[in-house]
Amino acid sequence: MRPTPETSAVELEELRRTVLRTCRKFGHGYYVRSSDAGDNARELWRALGGIGALGAGISEEYGGAGAGVEALSAVAEAVAEAGLPLMLIALSPAVCATVVDGFGSPAQKAEWLPGLADGSRVLGFAITEPDAGSNTHNIRMRAQRDGDVWRLSGQKYYVSHVDNADALLTVARAGDELKVFLVPTDAPGLTRTPIDVEILSPERQYSVFYDDVRLPGSAVVGPDAGMAVLYAGLNPERIVSAALLNGIARYALDIAVDYARERTVWDVPIGAHQAVSHPLARAETALAASRLLTASAARAFDRGEPGGVEAAMAKYTASEAASTALDAAMQTLGGNGMSREYGLATLHGLVRLFRIAPVSSEMLLNHIAHKRLSLPRSY
Repeated sequence: MRPTPETSAVELEELRRTVLRTCRKFGHGYYVRSSDAGDNARELWRALGGIGALGAGISEEYGGAGAGVEALSAVAEAVAEAGLPLMLIALSPAVCATVVDGFGSPAQKAEWLPGLADGSRVLGFAITEPDAGSNTHNIRMRAQRDGDVWRLSGQKYYVSHVDNADALLTVARAGDELKVFLVPTDAPGLTRTPIDVEILSPERQYSVFYDDVRLPGSAVVGPDAGMAVLYAGLNPERIVSAALLNGIARYALDIAVDYARERTVWDVPIGAHQAVSHPLARAETALAASRLLTASAARAFDRGEPGGVEAAMAKYTASEAASTALDAAMQTLGGNGMSREYGLATLHGLVRLFRIAPVSSEMLLNHIAHKRLSLPRSY
């Protein structure tokens, strides 16, 4: 990936505040209503596109700001800080736009990037399979060349936004190598089945079936780039996911701190008691560390460095920090922590999910142990 000029701290803070102002007009109540309606929070998505937030990392020549993953991470953190943690930010503008911007043909870039930048178009990411798990080398979806046409057959599992996306960036096996295809969601032979999950989210999960889906040769992204195409989007996904988690932690802690200052029992605010203040202080410290790791990983990626270990550390630390912060916040509120009115329990399932996806905490630790500590590979 080509290096991106570093964005100043002042510019990042201005971007964050702009996104926060927009998102706070919607609020966490909108997130809950959109989840109940299952409408993918499209109104919010269009608003983010309208202020240029979704194009933060997309090249300027295609309607973006060209500011890189660090700027997109600032967007993601602000959206979640407002109580609106949309996972799509880690997919369409992070994974998919990065792959198309870095490896797409001129025609693919012209077709997709302007719409991804302004929010009028959405790409989903289809890589997970029932039997492959975290091992992408076990992907079984087949792509066979038939003259000028590619034919895809197989199944993808836990694919977000199939009902909302214009196309799916799909990873399939072509002989001995993996290739990435742009597959329109209305392609003949493509069907979907929703997966019921115990998470309150506007975004739905699907099993997707490819039954001899036929695509032109122009649907392949980076046909000669090999595995580099696939891996190009994975670190941005982890970094932007970490930023979303940091935003959730900030959102939860702000609610808890306000409550601890105002809730009075035995003539003093409950925040005066160390049993309340210490867990919140520990969570605040963990969040500060996580934000530093996330920023470091984003800058490494934007400089064109591999950055895999940094991205893994950021995602792992942010998952732990968000879990700690949300748990401490809910405990601070006592019974009110389980009330929808206070907007904490509504995020419990999502925060738990991020310790599993888009890559599990255990696989992140495996990667860190092998790459940074030079321990024997376990996977």
